Amino acid sequence: MSPGAAPRQQEHWDWRAAGNFMCGGAGTGLAAFAAAAAVAGASFVIPGLAALALIAAGLFFVWLEIGRPWRFINVVINPHTSWMTREALTSGPLFAAGLAAVWFDSAVLAAVTAALALVFLYCQARMIHASKGIPTWREDRVVPLLVTTGLAEGGGAFLAGTAALADPFGVGLAAALAVLALVALRWWFWVRYFANLRHGGAPAGALDVLQSLQAPFILASHIGPILLIAGGLAFPPLLTPGFVLGGLLAMAGGWAFKFTLITRAGFNQGFAIRHTPARGAGPGGPGVKPGWSAR
Repeated sequence: MSPGAAPRQQEHWDWRAAGNFMCGGAGTGLAAFAAAAAVAGASFVIPGLAALALIAAGLFFVWLEIGRPWRFINVVINPHTSWMTREALTSGPLFAAGLAAVWFDSAVLAAVTAALALVFLYCQARMIHASKGIPTWREDRVVPLLVTTGLAEGGGAFLAGTAALADPFGVGLAAALAVLALVALRWWFWVRYFANLRHGGAPAGALDVLQSLQAPFILASHIGPILLIAGGLAFPPLLTPGFVLGGLLAMAGGWAFKFTLITRAGFNQGFAIRHTPARGAGPGGPGVKPGWSAR
């Protein structure tokens, strides 16, 4: 069979699409942490503005990706089937509630913002999962993995920020414990996701890319943050550097994973035949699925 039948990396979504998922996920996670802190008595203003800025940056990347920028208006016309449309429609109320929460520094409005941010994050995860022609994206475990990744990114950013600012509202301990739990949960979802791909079969090129990501992703983005944050909790002199570095690693690791998933591991499924035709009398031969591996 021709080499052209083998899976190839998709080229429709590039670094700009990856930027939407990276910034959008971190921004929604940060909004959730900022709202939780606001309910506990902290100010929503600075982390809320940072969260909205990240989400806006992600949407700007999407606008850059559109060949004719004003075509983005077409995004909002198909809410009954498109997760991209649902994401876009959620962004309006999200920014309205978020800006109002910042202006009034209101814990109630911050909680509304967080709820809308979580809907936005879920839409992003389902958007990737709905791309059925990409085996690494349509795997069911990708949804909880991406949701947890966004929360861990935002939590890491919040933890690093509060530690760098000497935690004026005293929310660092709770944030540290939450980030530890989210990083551990993301690790578990990653293991399940990658194991399902290897067991169920996926394009060999995509598996090779994810295999090359696995060691640094686990070491730098999970074990590293866990040791740094736990070390800061156990040894107070290490608290600030441990929280800052651990939080930044938790966020950076999520960004590296998303960038890789979109721009390097997004192989299409290629072409296959159920069985090879027989020449003359007799049964056909086995099916052919070039470029796939079930490791």
